[in-house]
Amino acid sequence: MAMTKADIAGLIPHTGAMCLLDEVLRWDAAQISCLSRTHRDADNPMRAGGQLPSVCGIEYAAQAMAVHGGLAGKVGSRPRSGYLVALRNVICRHDRLDNLEGDLVVDAVQLMGDEGRVIYQFALRVGAVEVLSGRATVVLDAATARPQTH
Repeated sequence: MAMTKADIAGLIPHTGAMCLLDEVLRWDAAQISCLSRTHRDADNPMRAGGQLPSVCGIEYAAQAMAVHGGLAGKVGSRPRSGYLVALRNVICRHDRLDNLEGDLVVDAVQLMGDEGRVIYQFALRVGAVEVLSGRATVVLDAATARPQTH
């Protein structure tokens, strides 16, 4: 089943230009692969000084993780707020995303997860060239996940 940008926007809290992913290429219970062309868009809201630093690829990966959570049924029927709480082993192999020719492919593999948090390994590439990789820990609905005290 092909997923459009509108389908993706229905699974994540981001809308409009901040919905950075264009397509879901494939997914299963453990992983997702998405495609984006927005890294070349002059109106990309993450640009600074007319450039899109490669570290912004972390947001692309975070959105792929959120889409995966929605598709895999791990976040319920509405988009949940997720808070990136840790990044590990992040490697940027290019300074910028906006000057890369070709479509950006965002891969994320869930390493572990429960109702309150998930850990993903992610990688962004253009063709066979890896641009950015790392591991992210996300806490879901942190405000509602705290124990209640009376």
